[in-house]
Amino acid sequence: MTAVLLTVFAPLAGALVLALLRSSYWAGWLNVAVAGLSLTASAWLARSVALDGEIAGLSFRVDAFNVYLVVLTAFVGLTTSIFSRPYMAHVRETQRTGAGGLRVYHAMYQAFMFTMLLALTTDNLGVLWVAVEGATLSTVLLVSLYRTPEAVEAAWKYFILCGVGIALALFGTVLTYFAALHVLDDPEAGLTWSVLYGHASDLEPAVMGIAFVFLLVGYGTKIGLVPMHQWLPDAHSEGPTPMSAVLSGLLLNVALYAVIRFKMLTDGSLAATTTPQLAGYMLMAFGMLSFLVAGLFLHRQRDVKRMFSYSSIEHMGLMTFAFGLGGPLATFGALLHMLVHSLTKSAIFVTVGHATHIAGTQDIDHIRGLIRTQPAVGWSLLIAVAAIAGFPPFGVFTSEFLLLTATMDAQPWFTIALLSGLAVAFAGLFRNLQPMVFGAAPEGQGPVTANMLPVMTHLALVLWLGLAIPPFLARWLDRATELIAGGHLL
Repeated sequence: MTAVLLTVFAPLAGALVLALLRSSYWAGWLNVAVAGLSLTASAWLARSVALDGEIAGLSFRVDAFNVYLVVLTAFVGLTTSIFSRPYMAHVRETQRTGAGGLRVYHAMYQAFMFTMLLALTTDNLGVLWVAVEGATLSTVLLVSLYRTPEAVEAAWKYFILCGVGIALALFGTVLTYFAALHVLDDPEAGLTWSVLYGHASDLEPAVMGIAFVFLLVGYGTKIGLVPMHQWLPDAHSEGPTPMSAVLSGLLLNVALYAVIRFKMLTDGSLAATTTPQLAGYMLMAFGMLSFLVAGLFLHRQRDVKRMFSYSSIEHMGLMTFAFGLGGPLATFGALLHMLVHSLTKSAIFVTVGHATHIAGTQDIDHIRGLIRTQPAVGWSLLIAVAAIAGFPPFGVFTSEFLLLTATMDAQPWFTIALLSGLAVAFAGLFRNLQPMVFGAAPEGQGPVTANMLPVMTHLALVLWLGLAIPPFLARWLDRATELIAGGHLL
């Protein structure tokens, strides 16, 4: 339990200290140190879960499903903090924000990490809702950091849309509690997920079906599912690039995690009814819609960060569809895709941050000839986009192949839609990538100081996961698959 508390509360302590620290130089290093401490504690936690199966107590519960997400969140938090230290120093030099803005950035960065780790580890559905709402509030301040009219507008849109969504999720949480009242002896346990899961078959099915509708729409807003996605491209394009890396790579996973936890309760409640797969069908519908719409919108973007935000919506739609499809193969593929997408997309946003510094703009039409100007940035962007597009032998190819295989087996008519969506998204990415990487470099464009270590680390891991999934990770994913879908893949 010490490992759980240290993993979760180290970022909170760091946020409090960073809010008071006035030196922007030392704040950047402290941000990295706190992220490193949280990652170390999460590795200790993962080892404990591997030995004991799960850790529970003090309203926390860490099992095979969430432990790898905890480690992933802490790892991406560390690598992004390493990137953000010189990046935010450059932002300060260009006077896009002052010392006060940097203090807000570093404090909210760790507050954001705290809320995500709390959401992943809590066993209380009420605390889960509070943590996701806390993540919204902390990132609203990050989106509006530059205080431009566009940034303030994006922050308000983010706050209002996600505020409405999280209110719907709260109503769904209340309905879940109501569905459990008649089956639990202790009303105080009505929001404890592990208790509810043990009584899932006794929960009122009609109430749980209605509750899941509100929960999917509510938390689906945070996932970025169409048509509740409108906040996501604006938040990415106007906020600091490190925020985009953790927002796309981590927060969307946390919201999807919340939906799947509630789906497990709903499936158990509806198992004996005439609509046992209601939750799965809803996930498949929202997921496929998001996947196809986002792929089409990739072709219309002129801002590089907005383009990759639609790529995130596309991949979250694919994961949502896979979890709705169900079964061991689709679930294993979805869990693997959560992992490789986070690593790849955060690497992309780090690279894009350097590319926009080189070009001095986020406009795709003015980002040209990166390989000629700074080969490390150009090649990294090319490789990262190839990875996210599903090129072998990267891990995204492996997870998408598993999802296609599962779809052909369970719902073959969806195979054509999946292949068409992948082709459309591929074309949307590479029609913009080619001139950015290989085009003629504008006059006066020169290299910048770029730390490519986080990018190379992420891409190396994604390549490794495509070539051979390590046995310990395969066991974790297989145990998580058994927990979610009720069956082993390995």
